[in-house]
Amino acid sequence: MKREERAAALVKALARVYPDAHCELDFADPLQLLLATILSAQCTDKRVNIVTPALFKAYRTAAQFAAAPMEDLENAVKTTGFYRSKAKSIQATCADIVAKHGGKVPQTMEELTALRGVGRKTANVVLGNAFGKNEGVVVDTHVSRLSQRLGLTKQTTPEKIEQDLIKLIPRDRWTDFSHWLIWHGRRRCTARKPDCDGCEIQSLCPSAYKV
Repeated sequence: MKREERAAALVKALARVYPDAHCELDFADPLQLLLATILSAQCTDKRVNIVTPALFKAYRTAAQFAAAPMEDLENAVKTTGFYRSKAKSIQATCADIVAKHGGKVPQTMEELTALRGVGRKTANVVLGNAFGKNEGVVVDTHVSRLSQRLGLTKQTTPEKIEQDLIKLIPRDRWTDFSHWLIWHGRRRCTARKPDCDGCEIQSLCPSAYKV
């Protein structure tokens, strides 16, 4: 099966398997999603969702985050790991949002990635899930691992993997596709012990263990 054929079959199959797949970070607005995504680096969504309710209650606007005492921010996000750098990123990002965009999260890839502390993956998360814009494919550890296992790419860097996926997956499915792979990676195709026997897309996977 060619990569293009496999990709088309996977889009149909994963849509059936995970019809309710969505971003598992809790958020009420674009700013909350942006900051939650920054906190999710090297951290589980579950842990981030434990931390953010109190954080978002204490600070509600980009201006409030930008003006917050650094020590208070660090303490608020401490359990997400790398808390000093994350607190600095949050404050720098929010300061840029206030200075350059009147306190509102911008809605373009160029403007988002120009913010301090925001890379392409974070921008894709925000654009796809807060604004409904398919500007790219989110490539996290799950998407990276599964896209390789499924034979969709031989690349190893997120940037190059994303470019391969963009060519294979219909644009209107870019956000969905990342959700499907993330859900499948968490629920079935784990890094250390993939459940090939119970896998719903085993027949489409060139890496599957088949008896």
